Amino acid sequence: VYQIIIRAKEILYNEPTMPETHIKQGHKLTVCGDTHGQYFDLLEIFRLNGFPSETHGYLFNGDFVDRGSWSTEIALLLYAYKMMYPNSFFLNRGNHETDDMNRMYGFEGECKAKYNKRDFKLFSESFSALPLATLIGDNYLVLHGGLFSDDSTSLDDIRKLNRHAQRQPGQEGLMMEMLWTDPQTMPGRGPSKRGVGLQFGPDITKRFSLP
Repeated sequence: VYQIIIRAKEILYNEPTMPETHIKQGHKLTVCGDTHGQYFDLLEIFRLNGFPSETHGYLFNGDFVDRGSWSTEIALLLYAYKMMYPNSFFLNRGNHETDDMNRMYGFEGECKAKYNKRDFKLFSESFSALPLATLIGDNYLVLHGGLFSDDSTSLDDIRKLNRHAQRQPGQEGLMMEMLWTDPQTMPGRGPSKRGVGLQFGPDITKRFSLP
């Protein structure tokens, strides 16, 4: 377990804050949302949709852990696949790959019960190394949260963000927004029901464009 986490952390740490990938002819990339500790659901996704390979990539868009009872198994399996296929298997950070959420929603307790305090600390360090978004083929921006409080925020702002200088997202700033913002049906922006971040309307989405 120690070796898997350490090696995965090294790979993730050296990736940009926003990895950019293009899908080659004859290859495919599957994007998956929250798995939240549901290990057997994850195995069912692989069974039905195909297991990761050099030609079948995956992007898991955060919230691998918490809530479910098999979060450590999910994290270790995803890390093992990242080690096997570093150029076709991608992991984005979610708001549950953070210390506060892990403490509240179960991952810290699960990790300490199955392993020990040291392994949770290593997981925490590896989560802070995760990229915050992935750009697919210049057309699709995938991030766990959503759009930003400022319309002028660009892909270059994401590229320049030094995620290693800020391990936890905090209560404000670009990293927090990338993990926490949500869409809303009303136009404009509004306060988030979560108590952190904000909500953005369809007009905000329409104004945002990739270069």
